[in-house]
Amino acid sequence: MITSPQNERIKRMKQLHKKKGRVQTNSFLIEGFHLIEEAYAAKWNIQTVVVREELCVPSFLQGENVLRVSERVFDSLAQTNSPQGMIAVVEMKTYSFIDTPLTLIIDAVQDPGNIGTMIRSADAAGFGLVILGEGCADLYNDKVIRSTQGSMFHVPVLQMKLEDAYKELRMRGTNIVATALEGAVDYTKMITDEKMALLVGNEGAGVHQQYIDMADQIVKIPIYGQAESLNVSIAASILMYDMKRKIASVS
Repeated sequence: MITSPQNERIKRMKQLHKKKGRVQTNSFLIEGFHLIEEAYAAKWNIQTVVVREELCVPSFLQGENVLRVSERVFDSLAQTNSPQGMIAVVEMKTYSFIDTPLTLIIDAVQDPGNIGTMIRSADAAGFGLVILGEGCADLYNDKVIRSTQGSMFHVPVLQMKLEDAYKELRMRGTNIVATALEGAVDYTKMITDEKMALLVGNEGAGVHQQYIDMADQIVKIPIYGQAESLNVSIAASILMYDMKRKIASVS
């Protein structure tokens, strides 16, 4: 039982609250029973499980490295307002670029909640790959992780330069569809191919012009009411489901 927040193991875990600490150790924190269960089911490497003193350890974690801590220590490590009493240190997973019919590309989206929601929607819509370009919120930010609701453990997510992503997608014959307001057609008129990639951009500025210029198609979602625009994660979800429906009809 660890009872002091100044314990060296606890202090090392707290470093994972920041991106620098995560990068240095190639590991990150997840919090709550659901996320830990999802990571375990997806066979991610769970290095340590931290359990608050009064809780029972779930049966599927009996063989793992379990560390019991006092409530004070747990609260010093938790990042949620109402912690569930269980935190895990998980090793990052490295993916190679994969050949898939549907890919989501995210350009410089900074809000962690939006990133996580789009990963969750990509999983739900049957997309096989998510690419985070430069300027995006860190995949292993705790808010991103919570917003994915476990989908980050099921859909491969790559963090890479979008120029490199374009090259890889071109090699695989993927039709790249960018979102924009100018020079765009209604998304219902999107031309469907066997392999499609959807590119969405920053909450305020949208997709960088250089990537719009490199795309095969440019689409938009019409606004019928008085709203200025749609939230990027909502727009991405609409377009991903439409892509999934259309590509299914082609195949």
